[in-house]
Amino acid sequence: MATRRLRRMLLVSALAAAPPVAAQDAMLGTILEEPGSAGLGFLGRIESSPYKGADDRVDIMPLYLYEGERFFLRSNAAGVRFTPRENQGLELFVERRLEGYPEDETPDILEGMETRNSEADIGARYYFKHDNHALDFTVRQDISNNSNGTEVRAGYGYTLRGDRWALQPVLTLGWRSAKLNDYYFGVESYEVTPERTEYSAGSGLDITAGLYGRYRILQNWSLVGGVFAKRYSSTIRNSPLVDSDMQWGAMVGAAYDFGNGQVRWDKEGTPTYVKVFYGRDSDDGCHLVKIMTFSCVSLNDDDPTDIWGIHVGRPFVSGLNGWPLDLVGYVGVLRHDEKGHQPDSWQIDAYMKGFYYGFPWSHRVKTRLGFGFGVSYAERVPYAEVQSQARRERNTSKVLNYLDPSIDVSLGDIFGSERWHELYFGFGVSHRSGIFGSAQMLGTVDGGSNYIYTYLEGAF
Repeated sequence: MATRRLRRMLLVSALAAAPPVAAQDAMLGTILEEPGSAGLGFLGRIESSPYKGADDRVDIMPLYLYEGERFFLRSNAAGVRFTPRENQGLELFVERRLEGYPEDETPDILEGMETRNSEADIGARYYFKHDNHALDFTVRQDISNNSNGTEVRAGYGYTLRGDRWALQPVLTLGWRSAKLNDYYFGVESYEVTPERTEYSAGSGLDITAGLYGRYRILQNWSLVGGVFAKRYSSTIRNSPLVDSDMQWGAMVGAAYDFGNGQVRWDKEGTPTYVKVFYGRDSDDGCHLVKIMTFSCVSLNDDDPTDIWGIHVGRPFVSGLNGWPLDLVGYVGVLRHDEKGHQPDSWQIDAYMKGFYYGFPWSHRVKTRLGFGFGVSYAERVPYAEVQSQARRERNTSKVLNYLDPSIDVSLGDIFGSERWHELYFGFGVSHRSGIFGSAQMLGTVDGGSNYIYTYLEGAF
C-alpha cells in the first residue's frame, strides 16, 4: 500500500506540477512511478502563437527524467526538494522559460524588432495534496538578464485514476510582472512603425485551464498528453503585437520508466566515472552519420577550433533487463579553444548514455559502444556553429540537444592488468545537435557542430 500511495503521489505531483502557462510546463513534469527512477521519452506539442500573423508552434521536446530522494530532472527543469512528504513539499529549481519570438519564420508584425529570447528562471514551488486534490504554488524570477521579470502561479488539480491510467483537470492563475510582460509584448520607441505603436505592457493575471493524462501501455512504457486553453490578461491582449485573447495547445508523447529496482545512482558501492578528453571540429560536410559510419573522419584544417573537457558520470542502470547494456548519467564542462576567431568560452553538458558491451570478444577485451543523449548549454555559441549556420542562413542557439557517440576498449584487458580493467581509451564525437529543429526548448535550431575527440575514462 505504501508503494502504491507513493506512486500515486508522484503521478499527482507530476501532473499538478505542470500548469500549462504558455505550455511551458506541459511536459507533465515527470511520469516516473517510483522515487529513484530515471526515464527518457519525447513529447510532441502544438500551440497557437500570441503574435499577429505567426503560425502555430509545433515542437518535439525530448524528455529527460530523474526523480531522486533530493534531486530531480524534468526536461527543462532541474532542482532539489526539501521536506519531501507524501502530502506536501518544497522544491527549488532552475528552469528554461519556453517563450519568445518565432525564430524560423518571423511574422510581419515583428520585423525589425529586437529579438526576445527565451530565458532562464530560478524558482520555488510548494505543493499540498489531500486524497485526489492537489494545490501548487510557484514563484519564478528571470536570472538570464533578459526580462528580469517575475511570475507567480497558483494551481488546483483533481486526479481521476484507474489501474493503468490517470486523468487530471487543472486550473491555474498566473500573475506576471510588468517587466516580464513588457519584454515579450512591449514595443520600444525605436521599434515603432505605422503598424506597430509604442507600447508598455503592465502586470497582469492569466487564467489557464488544462486536462492532462497518462496511460501505461506496457510495464515500463506510458503514453502522456494533454490539452489546454489560456486567456491572456488585458495588458497582453491590448499589445499591438497580439491579435488573440486566447491561446490553445495540445501535446502527446511517450516515456520509458527504468524503474528504481535497476537504478544504481545513489546506492553504496556505485562507481563514479571520470572522462577527460581533447578534440577538434570536423571538416565541413563531415556530419555525424558519416563520422559514426567511419565514412568521414577528417578534421577541419582551414580554420580549426579545439575542445577539451571533463565529464563525470554515475550509473543509472547496470545490465538493463539482463542485457549487456548499461545506462550512465553524465554532467560535465567543456572548454572551447577558438584559436582567436572569437573569445574562448565554456560549455556545460548533461546527458544519459547507453553502453553496449555484448561483443563476441568482450570476454577478452571489453569493448563498449556508447551513445549519449542530452542537453548542452554554451556560454557563447561556438565558432564552428556560427560559421556553419551562417553558410546555411540559419539561426543559432546557446542551448541545443547533445549527442555523444563513442567507442572504447579496456586498457586493463589489453595490457593484462586487472587493476586497469575499468580504465578505457577511446574515440567519440561531441555533437551539439539540432535534431529537434522545431523544439523551442532547444532554441528552434536545426543545425549544430561536431568535434571528434579522444579520451580516457576510468571508474573510481
